[in-house]
Amino acid sequence: MENSFPLESPSMSRRQLLNFMTGAVIATTASAALYPVGKYFIPPAESGEGGAILAKDILGNPIPASQILAEPADTRALVAGLAGEPTYLTVKPDGTLDSVGIVNNCTHLGCTFPWNAIDRQFQCPCHGSRYSSDGSVVRGPAPLPLKLVRVAVKDNSIWISHWAEIDPRTGETPWWV
Repeated sequence: MENSFPLESPSMSRRQLLNFMTGAVIATTASAALYPVGKYFIPPAESGEGGAILAKDILGNPIPASQILAEPADTRALVAGLAGEPTYLTVKPDGTLDSVGIVNNCTHLGCTFPWNAIDRQFQCPCHGSRYSSDGSVVRGPAPLPLKLVRVAVKDNSIWISHWAEIDPRTGETPWWV
């Protein structure tokens, strides 16, 4: 017996192998079942290049550019923009959309406000702040101009993206960047 070779025990017994295979099958099945559930709760990303999103109506449906461009010149259309913020889009006299949108949140307390076509101003009803047609403060108590967004029309779709360039009204870095 002294000349016989010792038998080494296998690294994994049959029982361990079956337990591993059973666990792998259960984990694969559970993952396959939970993946669609996870995808259901994560909304699809509807962003284009540079983080742009489609302009939507109050019900969350994309608004075709032709619908807004059918309005008369100098019309202000209110749409849901970035993060659902209400945003004014302007129809220019040449029948195109202005490349600058104005976010409808007062910089005083965050109220929403209407466009007054007679006075040609945005007028906040909460505390009387007034803004010019480009969003500059005309009268306080609002301390800052309105936030701007970039607007682009591609294939009858309106794309809204963040404004990160110099603010053309002040010549400085925008306060919202």
